[in-house]
Amino acid sequence: MKNLQVVEKEFSYVPIIDIQALVSKKGDRNSIASQIKQACRESGFFYIIGHGVDENLQQRLEQLSRQFFAQDLETKLKIRMALAGIAWRGYFPVGGELTSGKPDFKEGIYFGAELPEEHPLVQAGTPMHGSNLFPANIPQFGETVLEYMEAMTNLGHTLMTGIALSLGLEESYFADRYTSDPLVLFRIFNYPPNLSASDGKPIWGVGEHTDYGVLTILKQDDSGGLQIKSKSSWVAAPPVPGSFVCNIGDMLDKMTGGLYRSTPHRVQNQSQNHRLSFPFFFDPNFDVEVKPIDLNKIVANDNIGDRWDKANIHDFRGTYGDYVLSKVSKVFPELRRSVL
Repeated sequence: MKNLQVVEKEFSYVPIIDIQALVSKKGDRNSIASQIKQACRESGFFYIIGHGVDENLQQRLEQLSRQFFAQDLETKLKIRMALAGIAWRGYFPVGGELTSGKPDFKEGIYFGAELPEEHPLVQAGTPMHGSNLFPANIPQFGETVLEYMEAMTNLGHTLMTGIALSLGLEESYFADRYTSDPLVLFRIFNYPPNLSASDGKPIWGVGEHTDYGVLTILKQDDSGGLQIKSKSSWVAAPPVPGSFVCNIGDMLDKMTGGLYRSTPHRVQNQSQNHRLSFPFFFDPNFDVEVKPIDLNKIVANDNIGDRWDKANIHDFRGTYGDYVLSKVSKVFPELRRSVL
């Protein structure tokens, strides 16, 4: 069979996919898989509806998050990231996170799977594993975040069955090899109201980047501001009521040989309100080695010059932990020395 060349396509919108049949395991899952395949090949992004995640839980998370970010800086810094050490959890202030070496115009909180001090991975000093830092003065915050993370983890498993089916694989392909015990990372970001630099150039809440792992599930408020890079332009991904925005990351790009692309995206809060964003990262286990999938000789036209950072992720060898640490340590350089 002759190799098929997969080239970067122009797209002008992000499709909406109803995944109810995937969630319920009843109905036409092949139709959903086909829609996921088209979205992953063309834009790398898609909205999902019919996901079944409790709306009251989402509203409670948003309300508590606004309550946290409305506090003064001194109070928020009581759960600053430096206190969590190599677990890489907690709060960072505006400008405390870098993208391509430039400070982002946002503040946020990092979370991960809640692991007690006696857990073997914590005892071994494994980076990015440990307990979370929650604000003591907002009692419901921690339990709400953990409940939301559990719901997102379940949704991540469901979506990965759809992605496996979209590639013509057994639905358990990713769970069997990479995500039975996934590395789950959750962020809550607050983007201050729109500002422009003194030279008139836009100030980016987060600059152009791709995500690291296999799947991101994003809850966004109604402010807008997410932009996705098409071949020759940037495409808006505005809020769609009742939906999440999903996109694939570098490791799924690597696994599929570029058939499914990790698409660059960025955020600019163009509203006059604080913008809340809730990205949940459903990624391979920290210690697993990421390998290409045999896709019947369908290969991508992987010109490294096509990527925003000129990197070739297909040359990477090692565990997912190796990859994600190399990336995150550049986002927070002041924490790098404690890990590397």
